Amino acid sequence: MTDAPAAKKERDGFSSEERAAIKARAAELKAEAKRARGAERAAADAADVLAKIAEMPDGDRETAERVHAMVTTVAPELAPKLYYGQPGYARDGKVICFFRSGQLDKERYSTFGFSAQAPLDSADGLWPTAYALADLSESAWERLGELVRQAAGGSGAA
Repeated sequence: MTDAPAAKKERDGFSSEERAAIKARAAELKAEAKRARGAERAAADAADVLAKIAEMPDGDRETAERVHAMVTTVAPELAPKLYYGQPGYARDGKVICFFRSGQLDKERYSTFGFSAQAPLDSADGLWPTAYALADLSESAWERLGELVRQAAGGSGAA
């Protein structure tokens, strides 16, 4: 006997969490188009991110709060904005890095990722695009902060 949710995912290609993220992103884009420009828009985007973090389940909420504090401290030039319904940080409207709640995504751990806009390229052709966040040590937080600082510092890939 087939599992109904798995069968549904096979038919349309997306899990319920993925469909919810797609709908959230569409709503974000619609809201962005309606918002004013400049400081008023930035304040509204930041408030949306903080509200989304406040809604997260225990554990992920604390991690997201720490991520938010770290990103806004080490890379104040990045503007908070929702990205697929979860916290993202953008330069010139393009998301550079983002947090994904493992509990909201029904995954084993939360992640912190970097978009193709983040200039983390290395000479050997291998660089990070996402990290699992599970009981990070202080040195891991420092390392993540350095990556965010590096990602925020350049023009990024095309």
